[in-house]
Amino acid sequence: MSRIGKLPIPIPSGVKVEKNLNNIKVQGPKGTLERVLPEGAKMEISSDNIVISLTEGSDGKSNAVFGLTRSLVANMVTGVSEGFKRVLEINGVGYRVAVQGSKLNFSLGYSHPVEYELPKGMSASVDKQTVLTLESIDKEELGFVAARIRGLRAPEPYKGKGIKYAEERIVRKAGKAGTKA
Repeated sequence: MSRIGKLPIPIPSGVKVEKNLNNIKVQGPKGTLERVLPEGAKMEISSDNIVISLTEGSDGKSNAVFGLTRSLVANMVTGVSEGFKRVLEINGVGYRVAVQGSKLNFSLGYSHPVEYELPKGMSASVDKQTVLTLESIDKEELGFVAARIRGLRAPEPYKGKGIKYAEERIVRKAGKAGTKA
């Protein structure tokens, strides 16, 4: 049995959790999230915490998603109460980003500018044209969008040019050694 799955999830003040059959709905000051619980997992809601457990006669697949289910529900509660943030850095001469409404306009060394449409419910801010901060209540969607943006121009190992996560460390390679005479 999962050690993570057994932990109760505290419900902060201002957050409301509802369960309808296999659906869970979490409402908070930042918004609302919904998810379908996987088969074999059941959820018990008390006034101050949520406990995820396995149903009677659950199989190996249910055991496998037990800890995952707890983590997903905990991320929903954290998202609607505090939200999540992801910071991306853009390195390279002439590389920059600008926010125009719900679109991001990138200049990444291609012959054309690259536009990226942000999904509904996600916000972005730019600092010094090279630091992009994404904010959302859905951690899964935030990570997906950050990975897609990083994929527009992944950092290369020689000069480190491209888009990288703020906490990411790029392992640099040595360039050409030159010719011997």
